[in-house]
Amino acid sequence: MGFAIFSPFHSLFLIFFLNFLTAQSSSPPSIYDHLKHNGLPVGIFPKGVTDFSIDPETNRFKVNLTQPCNSDSQIQFHYDFNITGILSSRKIANLTGMSQQELFLWFPVINIRVDDPDSGLINFDVGVVDKQFSLSLFETPLDCTAVDPNDSFSNYQEPSMLSGTETVEEHKLRATS
Repeated sequence: MGFAIFSPFHSLFLIFFLNFLTAQSSSPPSIYDHLKHNGLPVGIFPKGVTDFSIDPETNRFKVNLTQPCNSDSQIQFHYDFNITGILSSRKIANLTGMSQQELFLWFPVINIRVDDPDSGLINFDVGVVDKQFSLSLFETPLDCTAVDPNDSFSNYQEPSMLSGTETVEEHKLRATS
């Protein structure tokens, strides 16, 4: 009859090995995890974001998409290749790379915030006005249809490219003239 004798070396090796396995099995937090942790809905960004970075000291983040896209929801959003901002409790500030469509015009989304989670509302600051939407519209990441960044006739036009009160359609006609 025999029994195994465990030395302190074997015990330490076993502990390090188990810690290594545990660390390997847990994946790093996603951008959606960071949104939830900060009291924001995960549906602010399109479905399938895997390439992002966040500075733990400043909470400045960068989301990288493989291609610009437009959301396939009742609220139209355009996402550029890169979306950046500063994430804090119930707020994204200094946002770039995201626009929201209103009556054929695209407005850059500058800030997103949830003032009172119990209200069920989320606010999108598009520069000229704050737009309020139901939080329930952003419970899951949005489906997004890729747009060709080189296609000047896509549904997306930068608001800065428009002159005065010109509509996107008028801008397209002027651009082709």
